[in-house]
Amino acid sequence: MGETSPVGVRPLWQYESPQQKGTQVRFEVNRDVFSEAVSFAVKLLPQRTTLPILGGVLIEAEGSAVTLSAFDYESSARTSVTAEVGTPGRTLVSGRLLAEIASRLPAAPVEFSLEDGRVSIRCGAGRFTLLPMPVEEYPALPQIGAAGGIVPGDVFSDAIAQVVVAASRDDVTPVITGVQLEVGDDSLSLVATDRYRVAIRDIPWDSAGSGITEATALVPARVLSEIGKTFAHAATVRISIAEGGDRELIAFSADDKAVTSLLIKGNYPPVKRLFPQSVDDYAVLATSDLVDAVRRVSLVLEREAALRFSFTPDGLVLEAAGSEQAQASETIDAVLTGEETVVSLKPQFLIDALGAVHSEFVRLGFTRTDNPNKPGPVLITAQTSADTGTSSFRYLLQPNLLLR
Repeated sequence: MGETSPVGVRPLWQYESPQQKGTQVRFEVNRDVFSEAVSFAVKLLPQRTTLPILGGVLIEAEGSAVTLSAFDYESSARTSVTAEVGTPGRTLVSGRLLAEIASRLPAAPVEFSLEDGRVSIRCGAGRFTLLPMPVEEYPALPQIGAAGGIVPGDVFSDAIAQVVVAASRDDVTPVITGVQLEVGDDSLSLVATDRYRVAIRDIPWDSAGSGITEATALVPARVLSEIGKTFAHAATVRISIAEGGDRELIAFSADDKAVTSLLIKGNYPPVKRLFPQSVDDYAVLATSDLVDAVRRVSLVLEREAALRFSFTPDGLVLEAAGSEQAQASETIDAVLTGEETVVSLKPQFLIDALGAVHSEFVRLGFTRTDNPNKPGPVLITAQTSADTGTSSFRYLLQPNLLLR
């Protein structure tokens, strides 16, 4: 029968498992550079995982650079930074813990080492000691070919932010939790829908000699959102799609950073055909005026309720009937072309569209159905002036389901 130690009493001796001696990794790196690299690597790591090893960050030191990588079998992130490498090697540590430490280090060079089975991080007067994870059990990171195309970094980031809000957050239908990327001859379309709305943005696409002028990829919206933030300041972003086989991947890279993602399998709904070829009845409004009015009037609404919008030659009247205790209405300027229209729209869905048009004026186009009491979807586009509209971003909003 085994023996137990009394609480608070230390044994005279204890068995120590054999550890690898000597220094396996050592490098020194700028504190801000290290902190930013760790933050990037852990952004896509899952908050919870059944395999703790997938919560680790792989650190590899070689030559004059240190590479940090993270991989959870669905997405990966990899970045390299310049460092003074004393002893090359590799180790694996908890990503979340390393990110917390790196973000709070003092303004001094970071000395990182793996010695005698322990990771040591020194920075100024601070010192942290971590137990490394078994690096030999870490899965190999996905590799993807260079064939692909190039898009402007800032434009790509802006396009992602515009459409990703329309992606579904309901995992019951995984195919619409992603953003569909569709490559054409010289353009890239980003499409998202949650069945109640559809957002589309077209941006320039340069095949960069790869010959890829037609391709599709369904990327998880959560991953694409982080990619947009990461590469917002990159001059260009290279996009590579690896189709075929069991694991279809897409890779995004710029400068010293790269992100890969497993594509969502399934057929994306043909939502582009829902957009009307032309709209004869429309209203033009100042974007900020409409946003402010929607936010004010919707204060009295109960959850999931819609606002009533009445467009007439005299302007727009917004009305909300929240309960017996609270109602609200407001009138703002609007220039109406065509017939008077009354529609009922969810305020948050409309605000998402207005936040994405990125223009002083916005155009709301009204489509018709065979039922005069049931208006068709509303087409929302940017308006560069009171007279000129643009179509690179389109947002279709319907009071009822877009897809049945």
